[in-house]
Amino acid sequence: MKLAVLFCLLSAGFIRPACGDDGLEPAPLPRFHLTARPWKPLDITPAAYLEAVEGLCRFTAAHQDRSGAIIDPFLHREHQYATPYFGVAVGILMRAGRARDLWPCGVLAMDHACADFARGDAQIPDRHGEFFDAALAGGLKDYVGQVSEEKMKVWRKNLSTPRNQIVAGPLNNWRTYGMRGEWLRSEAGLVDKRETLAFISDSWLHGTQRNRVRQDRWSLYHDGGTDPESFAVESVARANLLGLIDAGYDGPEEREIEFQVERASAVALLLQDPSGQAPPNGRAADHVWNDVVYQATFDAMAKRAHQAENDYLAGQYRRAAALSFLSSSRWRRNDAGWAGSYYVTKNRFDPARRVGYQDASNYANYNGAVMLHLALAYLAHRQYIPERPAPVEIGGYALETDPAFSTVVANAGGMQILAAWRGDTNLVYGHYWTALGVERLGRVNWDTRLGPADGIRDAKTKSGVTFAPTWFEGGRWIRMADVPERYEGHFTVQFVHPLLVRCAIDYRPRPGNSGPEFRHEFVLTPDGVLATLRASGAGELGVTWPLLENDGAPLLVSVNGRSATTSYIAGGDQECLLSLGEPGPAPVQEDPVLSSFGWLRPIRVGAGEGVSRCFIYPRGGVDPEPEAVQASFHLTRDGFHSMLGRVDGTLYAGRTCAGGVGTSIECEGDNQPEATFEVACAFILQLKDGKIIAAEADRKTDVRIHGRRFKLEPYRPIPID
Repeated sequence: MKLAVLFCLLSAGFIRPACGDDGLEPAPLPRFHLTARPWKPLDITPAAYLEAVEGLCRFTAAHQDRSGAIIDPFLHREHQYATPYFGVAVGILMRAGRARDLWPCGVLAMDHACADFARGDAQIPDRHGEFFDAALAGGLKDYVGQVSEEKMKVWRKNLSTPRNQIVAGPLNNWRTYGMRGEWLRSEAGLVDKRETLAFISDSWLHGTQRNRVRQDRWSLYHDGGTDPESFAVESVARANLLGLIDAGYDGPEEREIEFQVERASAVALLLQDPSGQAPPNGRAADHVWNDVVYQATFDAMAKRAHQAENDYLAGQYRRAAALSFLSSSRWRRNDAGWAGSYYVTKNRFDPARRVGYQDASNYANYNGAVMLHLALAYLAHRQYIPERPAPVEIGGYALETDPAFSTVVANAGGMQILAAWRGDTNLVYGHYWTALGVERLGRVNWDTRLGPADGIRDAKTKSGVTFAPTWFEGGRWIRMADVPERYEGHFTVQFVHPLLVRCAIDYRPRPGNSGPEFRHEFVLTPDGVLATLRASGAGELGVTWPLLENDGAPLLVSVNGRSATTSYIAGGDQECLLSLGEPGPAPVQEDPVLSSFGWLRPIRVGAGEGVSRCFIYPRGGVDPEPEAVQASFHLTRDGFHSMLGRVDGTLYAGRTCAGGVGTSIECEGDNQPEATFEVACAFILQLKDGKIIAAEADRKTDVRIHGRRFKLEPYRPIPID
């Protein structure tokens, strides 16, 4: 992947986060500012965060028993950390002057949770002592002055229980909860600070924590629970380490932890999808709390970047947090009896069915996780930090993660693809959590759930569904996601610009295996993705189109001889998959597979003359109809022309933007350049009604636009009258 980073540095530029220099390559954040589509702030206020927290707390209070415990509505018992998370969230609401009527419920929860804490990990529900530690130690302060001195004295005594009776779990992400919690306890005067400093140092240096981030190319946290690794668990471990630093930890490992966490959080900006979702893959993927943890981390990083006087990066984090909040808000329930709570996974099936759940996934604990992290995001949120376009809205990057995560992500102008180049071959909690192939196809200002936003390999049938090759072998059709034991992908990048990315995945048999080889090439533009599949050594060849057809309610699905579409019944956004070039055999609808997002219908599309070409078109409600786009598509030697836009080599021109690398560009298709640059450069032009309204380049140059000359400085956009 060195090539991808090289192109990012040459053509798109990068922002080095304010985190020092350890000789490691920086996250390739785009330096360009202009977006491919019109952009405006979301302006989500802290009050919106609190409203969501209060709704969750009111729902949860209805499930509190007389002892103060929160009872899971499906398990019918107290489970994990729901009780302390509720108590802490109510305290934060009270500090903000909200929900005073919930104060007795919060106090009762704190009574119960602190008493459990005093009995030690063995008596804490499901032995989650580390989770109690990090929550209760930080939440105690919100009750100071709200309860009697006698009660506070009892709580403090209970929360002074020796560490070896509380921090007893494994040395994976659980230890980060213990590190954060013990520091907060020492800051509150509940335990000895010197012993705490020694514990944190030992956990970092000798308790595997340092190695879990140092071994990763991008400083992402390796939990070890699945292979490939889990992005969901990575995010909570990183959030705990960031929380440790933000709480004032000043031990000898402070600087290294801070550097690693800030570096990984910058990479997370690239892994987020354009609708705000956290990345899929690995244990606990596609849970709603994934997005909320990303939100809380981005809000905390916005505050840190602002304090470091990196205001533009701060604004990008602020925007990313807002996108994450909107993503999780889709799953907030309003139905009777459940109002204010959230679905656990990203579907609307009855939670009793546990679709996409892991063993630990239950209603009370994971709504508790959403509740607490939303409250923590509120504490970090700074309204005075103005939003700036997030990297997922600008594009211009192609990133490959460490092999442990085996994920690639590419983005042009807010159009993103995410793929796994290795699939999960071991069942963990009854699931294969990562599917081989392209799992996510999303676009800015579009509902990425239609992408769809996950791939799946069914545990019982071992049948997989991703956007990837399919071929006929041994008397049956095989989908790439079916055979992660046999195949893996190899990612290459040919060109990267904020409006145009060319990349490819080569699928080859793993060592000791045999079979045909495949090359899937992708041309990403702000409008969609041209995907071209070729094979060597294959007989009958095709590609699988995954269509989301039911996520607890049926979608509108249409399949004909040349295209397939899906959309929600309420209308609006639509996913369109359009065949191009010579037609192959008629598409075949295969048996649906249940993923964490819902039922995915695999559509097998054959290849005409051994090549399969498809245009992936995420259509908004006012965009051209898919039939018109398909009819207008014309492939050229080095790109394509359509009613949406044109690609000519290193240049792209569309309806709202144009750019690439070169010395001139024609935006109207009349063979007359609308912009001519003094020197070859990477550039972006924003358009309105066919006219250039803003320009930006990666170097100092003069540009002639509309017959007038303008001077450009590197990465400083200018308006064009």
